[in-house]
Amino acid sequence: MKLAMSRPAKWMVAFAFTVFAVAISYQWLDRPIAYFVHAKFHNEPLFAQLTLLPEWFAPLAVLIFIVLGLRALTGRPLSRPEAVVLLCALSLVISSAIKNQLKIVFGRTWPETWVRDNPSLIRDGVYGFHPFHGGAGYESFPSGHTTAVLAVMSVLWICYPKFRVLYAIVVVAVVIGLIGSDFHFLSDCIAGAFLGASTGWTVVVLWEAGGHRAVSQSGAVVPGPEPPCSGATADHTQSK
Repeated sequence: MKLAMSRPAKWMVAFAFTVFAVAISYQWLDRPIAYFVHAKFHNEPLFAQLTLLPEWFAPLAVLIFIVLGLRALTGRPLSRPEAVVLLCALSLVISSAIKNQLKIVFGRTWPETWVRDNPSLIRDGVYGFHPFHGGAGYESFPSGHTTAVLAVMSVLWICYPKFRVLYAIVVVAVVIGLIGSDFHFLSDCIAGAFLGASTGWTVVVLWEAGGHRAVSQSGAVVPGPEPPCSGATADHTQSK
């Protein structure tokens, strides 16, 4: 009888893979890709436009909090779709806070010069991490846009799995835009993807671990054990 891998074990495997992928990308892929993109697609507007989607997430998260908060104050329970939307907003806010701290910790310079005459690979040949340096010129790692889009899409991936192809397309489009615009290195996006996905998964698990009520297909609120995101809290330790 084979036991399924526990959630902590799955996270550790994903974390180890992310560290390995970031190291490989940092050593052999980031610079060649950045130089290639600068030579072939410098100032190409299409790539920059692909990165705009996550910029709508933060104001939407604020609006969602206000609307659902006022609704909750009336004593009305959240429906399943409303709970999922709230989890998307929470995941976005939490992952953004973590991302901001990690940018300070790692202090990585950018591929190109964008803000406040920042040192960059393309203009100055500057490449690497400068832990706790601080400043806008040292905030490339991890990618905030990738973190944001994965923070939202990972919640939707768990709660509404039949649209996973659409979520994947959105994520790939944003990452291509970030790399194609030389806004970020590949390894920045890898790290941001892991952070966003981890936060989304954890937010869903925490919500369901709290025993929140679910919504039946008929729309009536039922007090049973069914979580708002079906299957996310299944016992993965049971043998098959």
